[in-house]
Amino acid sequence: MEGRHGRNSTLREVRVSSFPFLDLQAQFAEIREEIRASIERVLDSQAFILGPEVKALEQELRGYLQCRFAIACASGSDAILLALMALDLRPGDEVITTPFTFVATAGSIARLGARPVFADIDPDTFNLDPRRIETIISPRTRAVLPVHLFGLPAEMNAIMKVAAHHNLAVIEDAAQAIGARYNNTPVGNLGTFGCFSFFPSKNLGGAGDGGLITTNDEGQNTRLRILRVHGSRTKYCYEELGINSRLDALQAAILRVKLRYLERWTMARQVNAGRYRNLFQEHNLDELISLPKVPASCNHVFNQFVIRSRSRDQLRQHLADAGIPSEVYYPKPLHLQPAFAWLNHSEGDFPEAEAASREVLALPIFPELKEEQQLAVVEAIARFYRSTA
Repeated sequence: MEGRHGRNSTLREVRVSSFPFLDLQAQFAEIREEIRASIERVLDSQAFILGPEVKALEQELRGYLQCRFAIACASGSDAILLALMALDLRPGDEVITTPFTFVATAGSIARLGARPVFADIDPDTFNLDPRRIETIISPRTRAVLPVHLFGLPAEMNAIMKVAAHHNLAVIEDAAQAIGARYNNTPVGNLGTFGCFSFFPSKNLGGAGDGGLITTNDEGQNTRLRILRVHGSRTKYCYEELGINSRLDALQAAILRVKLRYLERWTMARQVNAGRYRNLFQEHNLDELISLPKVPASCNHVFNQFVIRSRSRDQLRQHLADAGIPSEVYYPKPLHLQPAFAWLNHSEGDFPEAEAASREVLALPIFPELKEEQQLAVVEAIARFYRSTA
């Protein structure tokens, strides 16, 4: 079979050494000495909670994300929770969000006694469909919480327009999307708050949990810094009930090293994504599976490279048999999860999210991924479709 770009795409088994879905060891090998020096600096200082390292990281991320304020916290989940707390979210309030995301997005809403109100997704981007927001706004709606899923910005112009018309706050869940841009503006700098995660698998990942909240509102900056330390501005004086969500200095020091490499790593992910597209086209697979869609307004940072296949489960098993790693984000949408049974949803309520959960498959996309490894992935997929033709 001749590829459409002239490449000989005769199907064969490309043999490569076993490789993981995400190779953090390869990343660490390049920066080992810098990481060790940063850890020793913190150990020598014996300043482990907040302090100069966290302050320096916040300042550096302010510049990178082009926002006025950046507040570090203990996790991406806490970032969302703290942002909702800063809005004084109360039991009975409603927040509109997507059912196709990690549990922390809607879980943070529910933890405050409020109600997640789901809107279905755009099947091309997997992100919250702005056209579905207006019809579910009620007098109890306080905010919209879009997710920049897999590293692709949500359609923020339309979301912000609806939110402004109804005087709603907008909290961006940018956990997977640091460095992504919407109309050339960094995500996290478009809504009322931006929420980021430094979980190790993220594009900027620490050696454990960590998170960040961004805002351009000086009053909210002050409030969030109080909320993250038990509601205290001065020692043993509590203005309100907050939580304990402080970023460790060790994590901040490690993240400061990695931040210097983030743009290079992001470009490598984008190069890998482009190579996947070319390989899928050369093997005529783009007619059999759906590749990631990237609107012209968006800069995708590919925390995940997610394809769609109606034979997803069989394809994934075929890849596993060939030694090819893959992951499913997410196998069941939130409205069908037992933890959200109290919302009284049923199958069919959000058909696009449900279809995505049945069809999505994430392929390796980490910066250190080799060309021969990507070729092995694509040719294994090609063999699957040839065998089922």
